[in-house]
Amino acid sequence: MISSMTQELQALIFDLDGTLADTEEAHRQAFNEAFEAFNLGWDWDPKLYKHLLTIAGGKERLFAYAPAPQQEILAGLHAETLAKLHAEKTKRYRAKVVDGEVGLRPGVAHLINEAKASGLKLGLASTTSRANVKELLNVFFRKGNPFQAIVAGEDVKAKKPDPEVYLKTLAKLGVSPQAALAIEDSVPGLKAATAAGIRCLITPCPWTEGDNFSQAALVRPDLQGLTLSDLQLLLT
Repeated sequence: MISSMTQELQALIFDLDGTLADTEEAHRQAFNEAFEAFNLGWDWDPKLYKHLLTIAGGKERLFAYAPAPQQEILAGLHAETLAKLHAEKTKRYRAKVVDGEVGLRPGVAHLINEAKASGLKLGLASTTSRANVKELLNVFFRKGNPFQAIVAGEDVKAKKPDPEVYLKTLAKLGVSPQAALAIEDSVPGLKAATAAGIRCLITPCPWTEGDNFSQAALVRPDLQGLTLSDLQLLLT
């Protein structure tokens, strides 16, 4: 349960996909390219992919994707084949990142720089793979990684909306839930943050616009114009 007592803001914890960067279209395209490379005949159109984004984790989405007549195909794929399929998707996604097809969302760089200058701790709580996290950080932050704590998909047993990723990030940062603010774009992320006792700012991406964010401390289209003083008010 989130405390009603006012705390001094000590840390910002960012989600990655859809929050830090607008990655989801690149992920969708990479999945479809991998499906084509494996001759599966699958196609994740935007409507279907929006639905699949309610499931955290690329491998988990593959297992969840079993509408008729694809159920038999999915059931027939061995775990080794699924791993190779996901590896192919990851390779194609990372190529898109390196080619500059993915960019930081508006206001993210400014807010991170302001937080660093003010001595706030920065965390990254993502259920994507560590390889994807590393690739994005190398592209976006060439002068040095700004995050003191990074928790990725391989670091947790349960993915969002389970709070484990946030609890581990808090532990690495050494701050209490009441002194941190989570920045997310999705309902699973919002649920994970609030279950960990952290207030959450939501900046919906095109894939999550219109979802129910009633639990959020604040909902904004992006982070442009936000100051640390604005964020401190969210802890009251």
